[in-house]
Amino acid sequence: MTSLQILGCRLDVLDAGEATHRILDDARKGSGAQIVTLGTEMVVYAQRDARFRDIVNACALSLCDTVGLLTVARRRGARLRERVTGVELLEHLCEGAAAAGLPVYFLGGSPGVAADAAAILEVRFPGLQIAGTREGFFTDEQTPAVVASIAQSGARLLFAGMGSPRQEFWLAAHLRETGCGAGIGVGGSFDVISGRVTRAPHLARRLGLEWLYRLVKEPRRWRRQLALPRFAWLILLEELR
Repeated sequence: MTSLQILGCRLDVLDAGEATHRILDDARKGSGAQIVTLGTEMVVYAQRDARFRDIVNACALSLCDTVGLLTVARRRGARLRERVTGVELLEHLCEGAAAAGLPVYFLGGSPGVAADAAAILEVRFPGLQIAGTREGFFTDEQTPAVVASIAQSGARLLFAGMGSPRQEFWLAAHLRETGCGAGIGVGGSFDVISGRVTRAPHLARRLGLEWLYRLVKEPRRWRRQLALPRFAWLILLEELR
């Protein structure tokens, strides 16, 4: 099994190592490949937005980012060993890009966040070429200038940390214009790497309780977490059918 459908969204059966290899290959080839790290909230959102669902299914890779999707995929026979989270994939890709000499661009976050994350990763992975960074707050009118700046930077790999679904819509519309070989939505990964947001302890992540840790740390996220029981209900209906 190489992929499966969960509530109409394609999920590719790849672990972090396999995904990293594929993405770096796309970045070298310059094919303009879009990659999504798919989560339960995104699948629920895709139920009411067909355009978003089409983007997910058209991506070069759709990777398993949350424990809910991992559980369902395993129940349906997928041999997935782990989630492929945005922040961990970002780190793997930067390590690989440093070794391969592929310039990377960081787009997203509040002012200074992308630059701080890039600086930290530049130290962590000697040889990493930072083609440029830019905050994620810009208007539609500013988009052509942002695209031109990325294209002029010579970046081969674009990390878009603008939150879902905005980052997926933006990459679908503009990735090829940037000239990057691959682009991936990484959500709030820049905040985690820069130290502005603390990630759940390793044990909580292994137990699949990262969502609960984040909810306790950021109670304002409670509305977003309503997607979890909605996802479970939709899965139950799908399996009953």
